[in-house]
Amino acid sequence: MLSGNVKPHLKSQAPPEPNDGPVTVVVGTEFEKLVMDPTKDVLVKFYAPWCGHCKALAPAWEELGTHFAGKDVVIAKFDSTENEAEGVEVESYPTLIFYPRDNKAGVKYEGERELEALKTWLQENAPSLQEGAAAHDEL
Repeated sequence: MLSGNVKPHLKSQAPPEPNDGPVTVVVGTEFEKLVMDPTKDVLVKFYAPWCGHCKALAPAWEELGTHFAGKDVVIAKFDSTENEAEGVEVESYPTLIFYPRDNKAGVKYEGERELEALKTWLQENAPSLQEGAAAHDEL
C-alpha cells in the first residue's frame, strides 16, 4: 500500500441509466472516464443533497446544462456524500471545479452562483468555447 501499488477503495453509487439529461450525473467509478476526458471541458458541482446552498443552486445548474447542451462543455454534478474520487478534496458545499480539457488538475470556481455569471465565466474560460468563438469570428 505504501508503495502506491494498491488503489484505495472509494465509495460509489451505481451509474444512472440513462444519463443523458442536461446535467451529467457523475459517480465515483465513472469520475475518471467522464471528468478526465481530454476532449471535454467539464464543470462539476460537488454537492450534498441536504445542503441548502446546493438546493438553491440546482435550478440554475440545470439551466446551465441546457444552455451548453450539444457543445463540448459538460455540466455535471457529483453527490459527495455517496461518492468519492481519487485526488478530490471537498471542504464545503457546493464546491464548483472546472476541469478544462487542457488542465485536468482542475480550477476552482469562486465567482457568483448565478446563471449569467456561470455562463459568462465558462464562455471566457472553456477552451472548446474559445475555439468556437475564434472560428466564428473568422467567418
